[in-house]
Amino acid sequence: AAFISIQAFPALLDLPQELEVSAVSCGSRHTAAVTRGGELYTWGWGKYGQLGHGNNTSSDQARRVEHLAAQGLRVEEVVCGPWTTYVRV
Repeated sequence: AAFISIQAFPALLDLPQELEVSAVSCGSRHTAAVTRGGELYTWGWGKYGQLGHGNNTSSDQARRVEHLAAQGLRVEEVVCGPWTTYVRV
């Protein structure tokens, strides 16, 4: 099982420099961020597929949700639940 660190205090997020974040939502163990360009980045605990990367892998690093980008979908809003992520495109 992958170890995911728990960050109890605010920390800087390491995204590519050209990205500007317009919205963030936090679940119980995962986080999602929407960029001004309409891309979705997720990280944290992924046991139930809530990160949206097509697997149950957890990640401490923010990763773009490639499926949405490949479909040409622009993310407008994100809301994280305890083990879910809801996206409005």
